[in-house]
Amino acid sequence: MENLVKVEFNVPTREQVSPTNQEIFDNLNKALGFVPNLYATIAYSDNGLKKYLDYQNAKTSLSNKEKEAVNLIVSQVNGCIYCQSAHTVLAKMNGFDDKQLLDIRKGQSENAKLNALVKLAADITRNKGNASDENVKDFFDQGYTKENLVDLILQVSDKTAMNYLHNLTKVPVDFPMAESL
Repeated sequence: MENLVKVEFNVPTREQVSPTNQEIFDNLNKALGFVPNLYATIAYSDNGLKKYLDYQNAKTSLSNKEKEAVNLIVSQVNGCIYCQSAHTVLAKMNGFDDKQLLDIRKGQSENAKLNALVKLAADITRNKGNASDENVKDFFDQGYTKENLVDLILQVSDKTAMNYLHNLTKVPVDFPMAESL
């Protein structure tokens, strides 16, 4: 059996990142009051943080509430405690209560439209872009469009990238820990 090399991922400080990323750190500090550890970790790449933030902040047909529901279920399916924790905070800021958050992380919602979105997002994530005909039909039956489907897939890809980054680096979670299911 091969020896696995363990690489330690420390969260880089402002002084350890490129001038472009230092400016982004300053802007994040102004906007959020801190630089989330996972964002700081992206700054190991001179271009990655700007690229990711531009992608994350691009316009979408999904509401903020719908985006947070997708972020939560994708992070749950991918087993990312960092993103479960961060998006629990953000989802509360977008109007979800504790019961709704736990339901979404379990892959369901009492709201029929949100339920269809969450089920399809979980199915897409689990099955690497494939989904059951039933979940796709329910998504469209609830009033979602082809534009919404494309934006859902883009949201799944956004969150999956962050889930994978944390699952690999294991940088410290700097949000209140999400409740275990």
